[in-house]
Amino acid sequence: MPTIREVAARAGVSPTTVSHVINNTRFVSPEARERVLQAMEELGYRPNVLARSLRRGETRTLGLILPDSANPFFAEVARAIEDAAFREGYNVILGNSENELDKERLYVEVLTTKQVDGLIFVAAGDRSQSLEDLMRQEVPVVVVDRQLSHLDVDTVLADNLQGGLLATRHLIRLGHRRIGCITGPSHLTPSAQRVIGYRQALGEAGLEVEEDLIVRGDFSPRSGYLATRRLFTLPHPPTAIFACNDMMAIGALRALAELGLAVPDTVAIIGFDDIELASYTSPPLTTIRQDKVALGQSAVHLLLERIANRNLPARRVVIPTTLIERETTRRVL
Repeated sequence: MPTIREVAARAGVSPTTVSHVINNTRFVSPEARERVLQAMEELGYRPNVLARSLRRGETRTLGLILPDSANPFFAEVARAIEDAAFREGYNVILGNSENELDKERLYVEVLTTKQVDGLIFVAAGDRSQSLEDLMRQEVPVVVVDRQLSHLDVDTVLADNLQGGLLATRHLIRLGHRRIGCITGPSHLTPSAQRVIGYRQALGEAGLEVEEDLIVRGDFSPRSGYLATRRLFTLPHPPTAIFACNDMMAIGALRALAELGLAVPDTVAIIGFDDIELASYTSPPLTTIRQDKVALGQSAVHLLLERIANRNLPARRVVIPTTLIERETTRRVL
């Protein structure tokens, strides 16, 4: 790589003049500027953007840590974050923790070592030592899709309780009275809030919450498949299922097909997230939409505001959820 001194010698100016041309920090005559630019082109000189950014105290790079980048929901959120960051002139570096706290800690160390300007963080659980360490180090952070009440941190999440209400009310409105619920991990607030919404909707309708109709999953298709098989070993199985994410709903569809139970004629099913794949299942999946674009844009905007002003009070943005009615739900005859 040619040096600034070599560019200056070729252009017949001082290294300081070359620096002013590169950084646009002081007036340089048009003639001298043109000679410098021509010398840079002839020598193939490229400014060290990272070094210059570090001198200014910024890298125009954001870190993003996800718990499962293979989950289409997180992949779609990541795309929204990257698009929003790109429009603001930032790059995004992704780390996938695979829901492992040790891996999460490693990625935090790697990204902070790379001098990212801030981090967007989807924690592997509702308590994260890595996140607590970042807060103590005053690294700008925004938490997405997690409600960490023990930390005073900027947060963006969907209205999960509202989504649970919408899903269950929809099934009740269609005439269902025995509604199964396939939950996500109990230590994650999105799952817990969706189940609270489910219980609340049943209570509003005067329906008993039957605990054997609530089966634990882990947000994977296989767990939705196994939970559905379990629900249909009950003496009085459900006529409808609320799966707390679309991936488990897709697993449930597979199980119902194997059991010879027609959807929605025999069993109705509703998911949560509205991933792109939801409209391509057979039949297309009724679901609760999380606005991934709004989640991503809000996270980026909060983080850039935090980077610009570390003294802002912690903010919390809650994105409304909406019912997307497709063909896996139908009124009971």
